[in-house]
Amino acid sequence: MCGICGFNWNDPALAARMASVIRHRGPDDEGFHCAEGVSLAFRRLSIIDLTPHGHQPMANEDRTVFLVFNGEIYNFKELRPQLEALGHVFVGNSDSEVILHGYEAWGVEVVRHLRGMFAFAIWDASRERLFLARDRIGIKPLYYHWKGGRLRFASEIKAILEDPDVARELDPQALYDYIGFEFTPAPATLFQDIRKLPAGHRIVLEKGELHVEPWWDLSFKPDPAITFEGAVERLRELLDEVTASHLMSDVPLGVFLSGGLDSSTLVAMMRRHITGRLRTFTIGYADKSFSELEYAKIVADQFGTDHQVIMVDDLTPDYVEKALWHLDEPMTDLSCVPLMRVCEQARREVTVCLSGEGGDEIFAGYDRFKASRLNRYFRGIPRPLRHALIDGLVAALPDQPQKKGAVNMLKRFLQGARLPEAGGHLRWQFFGGAEQDRLLFKPEFLGRINPAPFRLLAEYAARCDATDAVNRELYVDTRFMMTDSVLMKVDKMSMASSLEIRVPLLDHVLVEFLASLPGEWKLKGLRTKHLFRAALKGILPDTIVERGKQGYSLPVKNLLRTDFKDWMIRLLHESPVLKRHLREASLDRLIAEHLSMKHNHNHVLWALMNVAIWDAKFLK
Repeated sequence: MCGICGFNWNDPALAARMASVIRHRGPDDEGFHCAEGVSLAFRRLSIIDLTPHGHQPMANEDRTVFLVFNGEIYNFKELRPQLEALGHVFVGNSDSEVILHGYEAWGVEVVRHLRGMFAFAIWDASRERLFLARDRIGIKPLYYHWKGGRLRFASEIKAILEDPDVARELDPQALYDYIGFEFTPAPATLFQDIRKLPAGHRIVLEKGELHVEPWWDLSFKPDPAITFEGAVERLRELLDEVTASHLMSDVPLGVFLSGGLDSSTLVAMMRRHITGRLRTFTIGYADKSFSELEYAKIVADQFGTDHQVIMVDDLTPDYVEKALWHLDEPMTDLSCVPLMRVCEQARREVTVCLSGEGGDEIFAGYDRFKASRLNRYFRGIPRPLRHALIDGLVAALPDQPQKKGAVNMLKRFLQGARLPEAGGHLRWQFFGGAEQDRLLFKPEFLGRINPAPFRLLAEYAARCDATDAVNRELYVDTRFMMTDSVLMKVDKMSMASSLEIRVPLLDHVLVEFLASLPGEWKLKGLRTKHLFRAALKGILPDTIVERGKQGYSLPVKNLLRTDFKDWMIRLLHESPVLKRHLREASLDRLIAEHLSMKHNHNHVLWALMNVAIWDAKFLK
């Protein structure tokens, strides 16, 4: 796991500055290759092949091809004999060499041979070609800036900003989309002209021409031969296989255990292959409605792990601001800050941790899938009565301090159901709307953007070949939401502490297998993760198998009413970017309604607080 950066001209000083600002991604080593037409820089976190043979930039035998690579290739031991049979000579045991020689053998199609998480850049001097690629799922990030014939790229935006020729300007459209979705959808970032390379895409810069193209997408091709029982058995085999493949490491390794189904599965599978000490790490809060400690302990006791609980009860504004600096742009997943805390603690003992991210997206685990199904019945209620329910109940019911609960879930369901149907199941993960837009934003801001919040979803729906509703929703979650929200959070919060996180449930072979199965096997009625739960019967305790979704999000709504209240008010009132684009009276109304517990506005308020912090740290 590392940090990479570079550009298509020779400037050793700029390359050094770019590498220095992402030192946290790789504190063990650094390397540079600067020559006519290219500068490559690298920061290394040593995981596989701790010898100098793993040093990057890595060159081929005649030093005409150079590689910088961030990630892990889990099938490198299978690929290596194939490449040796073609005459390629390996000098070490690094998985990086497989990419380098694979490019020599297969050109830009090398990506199709790789099984793992990766973002890399290859400079082919003989062709004067710069080739960048990102893994299928988008587990590892890659950003770029292309203007005036110059290409800059990096694992983190802050490295690109080291070039003084890159303007630090806000993208208004990205800001609008971010406030609704709580992340900036690819390929945009909150910075004008800095782009994300989307998951499963590659860039080829050759002879002054830049081409960005997809090389993989998720296809839902049904397998008519497989039965539900056969799928359960195959899923068990794949869970064991992908977990085992993700255990390769020459440094200490552990696992995050929340007590939920995904992380508990990883612990069970890891115990099959690790007979000695198995370290597990869990986040806890004083408010038990936000904690899963008792369930994590059940799993830790059953599998005999060395279990550590990290309590998150002393967060400060400075710590939140530190997390945002590492994120590069606002992304208000409420588990960001606690994840950074648990990563810091885990890094004291291990260099690699497995984590259960992706399980909710591939197995249909979120409440929004249930809400979407319930909405089919809700729409059967006459429209005037539905509006009476929405306008009456939502306004009358006060917010409750616990994380979920019947009242909070009912309010959220009705709020989502009121949004345009074009949003599909993501209406229950969206925190904007036409009425809020009109009240919150100034007219001149709205005049600069496209206010159709779900226009982006139409592009994904058009690409999806699934024929049933659940699989179509899973496609949007996996290709639209997950990469720029969940996976960006995991990468940035872990690399802040130089910790590598691996996500076995997002191995593309497992993801593609699940895409061949009917959606009804994943969401059975209102039973989320139906197939997954069936596969884990007898492997995990029933109390874990039958649990609903909890998550370890920070209790922000309560913090904004207590410890963070004054900080929130100061940020929202003093931020130049918010004053420029928002109506102060509407902002004050949101604050007052939240503090009085009339409504829970924590999603919008927290999103705007993060914009204010981001503006101060990056644009100023």
